[in-house]
Amino acid sequence: MRNMFFLKALSLLIFPIFISSFFVPADEHKTLAIGAQAPDFNLVGVDGKHYTLSSFKSANILAIVFTCNHCPTAQAYEERVIKLTKDYASKGVSVIAIMPNDPKSVALDELGYTDMSDSYEEMKLRAKIKNYNFPYLYDGDTEVTARAYGPIATPHIFIFDKQRKLRYQGRIDDVEKPTKTPTTFDARNALDALLANKEVPVTTTKVFGCSIKWAEKGGWADKAKIEWAKEPVSIDTIDVAGIKDLIKNNSDKLRLINVWATWCGPCVTEYPEFITMNRMYRRRDFEFISISADDPTKKDKALQFLKKQESSVKNYIFNTDDKYKLIEAIDPNWQGALPYTILVEPGGKIVYAKQGSIDAAEMKKMIVENHMIGRYY
Repeated sequence: MRNMFFLKALSLLIFPIFISSFFVPADEHKTLAIGAQAPDFNLVGVDGKHYTLSSFKSANILAIVFTCNHCPTAQAYEERVIKLTKDYASKGVSVIAIMPNDPKSVALDELGYTDMSDSYEEMKLRAKIKNYNFPYLYDGDTEVTARAYGPIATPHIFIFDKQRKLRYQGRIDDVEKPTKTPTTFDARNALDALLANKEVPVTTTKVFGCSIKWAEKGGWADKAKIEWAKEPVSIDTIDVAGIKDLIKNNSDKLRLINVWATWCGPCVTEYPEFITMNRMYRRRDFEFISISADDPTKKDKALQFLKKQESSVKNYIFNTDDKYKLIEAIDPNWQGALPYTILVEPGGKIVYAKQGSIDAAEMKKMIVENHMIGRYY
């Protein structure tokens, strides 16, 4: 009997060790070791061309930066990667960037610091806007390259010598915010050492930034959608005084207000874009408010529409059918056509007003680049 208890206790100790050796947590991907050979790849760039390791065979040194569109830290380093490329191009250094994230694994509420996610099409837009001077390659469909190199976060730089052996991996420098000056330029120090045929002083550092969005994390994005669908949706009546209070915006948030109606085709078509923006930015100093211009007797119809849209925000319907009072209360400059959208800063300053359908991409850019929000931590 005593032996049976001993064996059972031993099994309880050994079993977790056995299991852990076979089941590696989804976010644990081994980072390439210093001295290892650069794994080959075959990836499409934002220019439509396919790149492999041999595409850069003439370079004396190859720097590979794993980065992306949506991460605030990645965005904070964009200009530094551009400058790094410019400063070392004449010295035989090639810099390339690889986007490692599975776009399907990026939930909307992870996009609070950006106007773009990590799809290939959005990569092309971001590269064009920022005028990237390096190849920007897409690995989001398979993540084969990312798994081979094992980046921890974005951005994460890997620097290889002429023989394509890894000589440095880690951060670019020690300061995230672009408004502050770094004190340690790790990537540049590594490049300068290699160019001088010296040993790299520091070969590995920790990396700060957004975690890699591996495909197996896609369940989180799906779970978020399920939770959003559960949020209650309601609609309240509002009068002229109430609307004027909304416009005064005595809150501490950037306020996006959309006036719409169920009978307005463009309103119905574009409304999902506002829900997307709300889910992107509502964790920041931002709020979205909708105002229905439907006849108040159609309140139930307006509510049913809002429920279908999962519009779990502050929803209002104007309490009279006098639409001219609504127009004057919202914005005297508004001519009355729907939809009508305004962006209001605290204190009542209207920084954007649009009669007719919005450009969703332009709207997101305007929100994230407003001084109330911003792209960086």
